[in-house]
Amino acid sequence: MNECTYIRSVRSSRATKPDRSSPFPLWAQIRDDLRSRVESGEFGTAFPGELALVEEYGVSRHTVREALRQLRAEGLVIAERGRPPRLAVPAEIEQPLGALYSLFASVEAAGRVQRSVVRVLDIRADGVFAARLGLEESAPLLHLERLRLADDEPLAVDRVWLPAELAAPLREADFTHTSLYDELAARTGVRLTGGREVLRAVVPTPAERRLLGIDEGVAAFAVDRLGCAGDRPVEWRYTLVRGDRFTARAEFSAKGYRLDLAGAGTFALTK
Repeated sequence: MNECTYIRSVRSSRATKPDRSSPFPLWAQIRDDLRSRVESGEFGTAFPGELALVEEYGVSRHTVREALRQLRAEGLVIAERGRPPRLAVPAEIEQPLGALYSLFASVEAAGRVQRSVVRVLDIRADGVFAARLGLEESAPLLHLERLRLADDEPLAVDRVWLPAELAAPLREADFTHTSLYDELAARTGVRLTGGREVLRAVVPTPAERRLLGIDEGVAAFAVDRLGCAGDRPVEWRYTLVRGDRFTARAEFSAKGYRLDLAGAGTFALTK
């Protein structure tokens, strides 16, 4: 029996005891059986603890832990030291790569209520971010920092810098439940037309974990964005998004790699 045949033969709705004469490791058999049971909806929102799985499958705790480690690597189960394993919650907010998107719009499109807690809204000088916007280091910037919530649960920490000469009217805006881009267009007449963005996985600091309400085992996406209006840089943004509530999506085909531009065509990276 090859591995594909074995996987197809795994039954759901109850544990299938591992076959000790099989060439496949016990942990691999248990991993595949648990995956099948999860996908069939057997566990609902609960998940058996290590000791229960040891008894159910008749194997050692080390074997169960290896199976759980593999499921954790797949993003199916969250298994943390000193805490019982639990099913991972699917990411709620999906964003196509390559689009000039608004996190506000993405949250609303997912059927969630978007709200922000404004932590900072002021005018300041910051040579690093001024330089990133192509300005003199002493140029004043409008700085906005928000804790972004989806259904009152923390989703992201969002920090934005814009040229003060352009964005000063935003000091009067109420960002509790609105989009920065909508306010920018309404109060200054400026609309972003494009830019560039880098998305990377990071380990949040303890302070960031507290803000986002996540445990040490949960990673996050860091998004660096330079937003432009025509040829002019008008926004530098750093967003830290919870990895368990947000996912980025791209499309590819035999012809190459396509970024979904949300109705604005596609950008292809061909072979």
